[in-house]
Amino acid sequence: MRDRPRPSPTGSARSSAGAATTSTWSTSGDAAPGVVSYDAVIVGSSVHYGRHGKRVRRFVRDNRAALAARPTAFFQLSLASAEGSDDAVAEAAGYVEAFLEAVDWHPDRVAQFGGALRYSKYGFLRRLVMRRMVGDSFPEADPAGDTEFTDWDEVEAFANDVAAFVEGRLGAAPDAGADATDPAS
Repeated sequence: MRDRPRPSPTGSARSSAGAATTSTWSTSGDAAPGVVSYDAVIVGSSVHYGRHGKRVRRFVRDNRAALAARPTAFFQLSLASAEGSDDAVAEAAGYVEAFLEAVDWHPDRVAQFGGALRYSKYGFLRRLVMRRMVGDSFPEADPAGDTEFTDWDEVEAFANDVAAFVEGRLGAAPDAGADATDPAS
């Protein structure tokens, strides 16, 4: 766990013409943008009680053909990834395998990251359940606050790997001196 600023919830990618494009979509109920509008797609999902969210599964199933036609990546957030034991790592990998098999998708890049315990956002019952579930594995987690388990250096390395893969596959490199996180550059 590191005390590090969280990246912006928006992402940035370069189109085949070299122009930066930024888009985000949340599964909070808004309509998803057309996947065909993008050169590459990254899908991320957290795991709750051993499963990925229904909306993420539906999004991938509904857009399977469009996803197959472009570079894609998938990342998963789970407390199993944060724990780090061999059993927990295997459990996290099993979540990824089950998800990708269920939606019949084969992304080009896959990553697993530790997530966070957001006790401040949980209702009474969920806080109680989460405390019992993670008590032994994460004794440092403060049930009165939030605990971040994400290794942001790993996230950055994954983002760089995906960007390099996409640039190689599309035959486009970023503009010299352009900031990949700034859509205006």
